[in-house]
Amino acid sequence: MKKIISVKGRGAQTNTPNQFDKEIHSLEESFQEYCHLEGENLSKKTEYIRVFPKSIVNKVSSPDVPMEYSMNPYQGCEHGCIYCYARNTQEYWGYSAGLDFEQKILVKENASQLLENKLRTKNWRAATIILSGNTDCYQPAERIYKITRACLEVFLKYRHPVGIITKNSLVLRDLDLLEELARYGLVSVNISLTSLSEGTRRILEPRTSSISKRLKTIKVLSDANIPVNCLFAPIIPGINSHEIINLAKMASEYGARTFGYTIVRLNGRVADLFKDWLSKTMPDKAEKVLSLISSCHGGSINDSRFGIRQKGEGPIASQIHSMAKTARSKYFSKERLANLNTEHYKNLKNPQQTLF
Repeated sequence: MKKIISVKGRGAQTNTPNQFDKEIHSLEESFQEYCHLEGENLSKKTEYIRVFPKSIVNKVSSPDVPMEYSMNPYQGCEHGCIYCYARNTQEYWGYSAGLDFEQKILVKENASQLLENKLRTKNWRAATIILSGNTDCYQPAERIYKITRACLEVFLKYRHPVGIITKNSLVLRDLDLLEELARYGLVSVNISLTSLSEGTRRILEPRTSSISKRLKTIKVLSDANIPVNCLFAPIIPGINSHEIINLAKMASEYGARTFGYTIVRLNGRVADLFKDWLSKTMPDKAEKVLSLISSCHGGSINDSRFGIRQKGEGPIASQIHSMAKTARSKYFSKERLANLNTEHYKNLKNPQQTLF
């Protein structure tokens, strides 16, 4: 009988094969299987790899994603969230969506310069750019490289609107820049909050900030008049779906103005990674959780249908929608996040306009 080894401090427990490089990763899989049988620990230190892309601002074309542009200072994410859809993008760089996603972090050291070049482009029109459309801009690597901070300095310099998505309290390090951006109506911060249980958080998102730190982050930002939205994403039926009302209540009490949510979907390699993780962390409820997830996506845990993939369908999804609606009306009936300001950038880019 095989001995199951848990890779502590990581979300993924293995490296899935890379669809673009089958031969290399089949050898890797064989080596990992050997390690499992021998009882060796597969945990490795994180490796930071410097890369120099030619562009950094990405146009978001998906019709059901509420952002026009995104940028990601890092590829891969040490937070290790097992459900993360961004895992699949690691394969485009020649790595696995599994442990490689958490242990091989590509650092885009020229990100701030690329951003400034973009904002100086003659035909660029101001539109909110989201930091962390794919991987978290305040993951542990940011403590070392400070690329996100450098990008915020560029946004402030050009008076350009920026949105932030993170689950790391490190965002408070840049409170000085965020306060200045907020003075001009140029920033909003989205804090991801998926559970109020530290036990759940540790296995679901092993290297993220604790729940208490995230709640404190919401409060500090709110007290500084920086608009804060909470993201309950993803809601996983059978794991954290019962927490929606309490999450909304707590987020509201700490100062969040609104909340959004999505229902988990397991596309590409994420499906295999999640199943493996679930069988090792929650073996007694694995079958039930997978059944509940599939019931929200037409009988499959994989869902790519625009307009449906993020919110799901069916009785379980309807239940989740109902709880979210109740939570929103009870705790967020008045507050809404305003659109970020684009006029300051226009005036700064075209100073002649201010003469008339």
